[in-house]
Amino acid sequence: MANRGPSYGLSREVQEKIDQKYTLDLEARLVDWIILQVEGDIERPESGRLNFQSWLKDGTILCRLINSLYPPGQEPIKKIQETKMVFKQMEKISQFLQSAEAYGVNSGDLFQTVDLWEGKDMAAVQGTLSALGSMALTKDDGQYRGEPDWFHRKAQGNRREFSEEQLRQGRSLIGMQMGGNTGASQSGMRGYGMPRQIM
Repeated sequence: MANRGPSYGLSREVQEKIDQKYTLDLEARLVDWIILQVEGDIERPESGRLNFQSWLKDGTILCRLINSLYPPGQEPIKKIQETKMVFKQMEKISQFLQSAEAYGVNSGDLFQTVDLWEGKDMAAVQGTLSALGSMALTKDDGQYRGEPDWFHRKAQGNRREFSEEQLRQGRSLIGMQMGGNTGASQSGMRGYGMPRQIM
């Protein structure tokens, strides 16, 4: 946490690669969306990774964000406490992550609490917020506030219906994955132990 010293060698190289994934363009879009989505008295942070981290670090804005994606009275986080205690702030971040997963964000897209709290991987935080925005846009339930081109719409199912005749024809075919025996013969076979003749 606060007593973590500077990194050297391989640790520094890894951290620099992680930091390179963070983009200011995405940060600006996420800040615009959060301010518009939450609809409250939220101050816009200064541009930059550290400012973005300190803006979200206590978890209050994240909790308000996930609550704003639900209809009134159905919010997943009932009480958002304003507190300076570290473990309570980290608990709010954890509540946000659990609620985001329940909302439909893939668990592989979620950041870890320390990624935000210690600022280890702010690109992962951006990825989670982008995935949440995409899910909100895809649900199209009227709770998403923002421009439709800020996030990509997730693909919906492409259900297909086949007739009984088409299904019957498909059962009689041997798929190419099974292999085939066309053109197979025993010509050129030699007994075991005999060397192959290469000409």
